[in-house]
Amino acid sequence: MSANIPEFNRGAVRPTECMRAGWDLIKDQYWLFLGITVVAILIGNAVPMGILMGPMLCGLYLALFRRQRGEQVSFDLLFKGFEYFKESLIATIIQVVPIILIMIPTYVISVAIFLVMFKPNRRGQPPDLLPFIAFVIIIMLVVMAISIAIGVLFAFTYPLIVDRRLSGVDAVKTSIKAAMANLGGVLGLMLMMMGLSIIGVLLCYVGALLMMPIHFAAWAVAYRQVFSSTNEQPPAPPGF
Repeated sequence: MSANIPEFNRGAVRPTECMRAGWDLIKDQYWLFLGITVVAILIGNAVPMGILMGPMLCGLYLALFRRQRGEQVSFDLLFKGFEYFKESLIATIIQVVPIILIMIPTYVISVAIFLVMFKPNRRGQPPDLLPFIAFVIIIMLVVMAISIAIGVLFAFTYPLIVDRRLSGVDAVKTSIKAAMANLGGVLGLMLMMMGLSIIGVLLCYVGALLMMPIHFAAWAVAYRQVFSSTNEQPPAPPGF
């Protein structure tokens, strides 16, 4: 591997172990991490295009990595994620652009098909919307599959920016390589989290909300399974 790409383990991610270890990691400070996670998501979604999501996730992983080292965690660590604003923004843009390029033409085509099919036929009978509904379901499944693929490939991007001080581009490249080398485990963890989130949503969203810090903690555990700890305090970000 090049000097900019850290070495990583292959086939190292164990989904069930990640979830269990993630809970063990934060259970003593669960409410603190719940607050950090909720604020991170709220601020991250406050600005379109996920511009603030990158630094918020960097701050969240800073807190999780500090917890893994057995150090004190405080709420203000979340906002130290802005020290990584530039590189996290670059990484976010790389993730968001493909989604936009897929969603815009999909939306346009869907609207065009709906307008054509909505017209009554010459006999004045209402249009048959079943083909359109089938089309929408297929599109939703495709979009879901693409979202899962992007989530899997970019799973380690923000942790790499925080832990190894990689640039946004190098973090994306490394995340993709590491995810592909641990595809079964990373995909399994992603699907496990999705299943638990769906169950949480069915419980009036409360369950999904309460699971969020455990999900991120599980990803922190998975990251450390793939990228071994250097047992060193990470240096300050460039320019600080």
